[in-house]
Amino acid sequence: MTTVFVGGSRRITRLPVAAKIRIDNVVAKGFAILVGDANGADKAVQKHLAESEYEKVTVYVSGDTSRNNLGQWATCNVNAGAREKSFQFYAAKDREMAQQAEFGLMIWDGKSPGTVLNILRLVQASKKAVLVSVAKNAELEFKSRKDWDAFLSGCSLKLRRDMERRAIQDELSMLRREQDQLGFGKTDEPTDGAITWSEWKLKMESALAAGDSKGFVELLGGMARQRGMSRVAQETGLAREALYRALSSGGNPEFATIVRVTTALGLRLSTSRKSEESTAFK
Repeated sequence: MTTVFVGGSRRITRLPVAAKIRIDNVVAKGFAILVGDANGADKAVQKHLAESEYEKVTVYVSGDTSRNNLGQWATCNVNAGAREKSFQFYAAKDREMAQQAEFGLMIWDGKSPGTVLNILRLVQASKKAVLVSVAKNAELEFKSRKDWDAFLSGCSLKLRRDMERRAIQDELSMLRREQDQLGFGKTDEPTDGAITWSEWKLKMESALAAGDSKGFVELLGGMARQRGMSRVAQETGLAREALYRALSSGGNPEFATIVRVTTALGLRLSTSRKSEESTAFK
């Protein structure tokens, strides 16, 4: 029988219409549903299923005691070890549900790292998932790691750091794979070996004189990282993650982006003839 893991953020106490429709479709198909026992989205899902008098539900519990089981369904108690009742204690049941289910439906408040980590766990196991974002009133489908990478690239620095703090080793590896590709792992602080302005100027002028647009973009990215990409992002009004991509070795930024970055760095673009013998404007 097809099994669906349904979960979400603790701040969500009422299910959005999109989530109800998704759950009702699962019920109509007679799929088995796995749900946690937490307050918030778990409890709201349980309430909706209890009102529908749906029986094919299993409530997963970390440890011995269930916090919520509104339909008096069967329970599955997951051994969470002897750890204190921390995030990892309660995450034990989520990891088990992600392992047992074929599909996932997560209802997200736009902030909860735990909900997004459940998407990661499903994608990591080559399973499909849907994220209903209450904050953005949108539904995101995850069919492959490519979808996960696209989602992660748009996440805030705070959310990525929160996920890292709560992830176990194999989850952390997948989190950092995409971040390393985008340069998120690089420091925003100048190092002791910071290049001087004169050195940057010489390198940039050499790249422009040689018509090396790729080299110029890389240098601009290096200068932005040395100053602090977060600061440059704030001054340009551009997303920090987007700047990392645009100013990376494989980046292809729009000219408008280059102008905004150079201005933020205190640079001024100017034009001059190669020589007085140039006939371009004669």
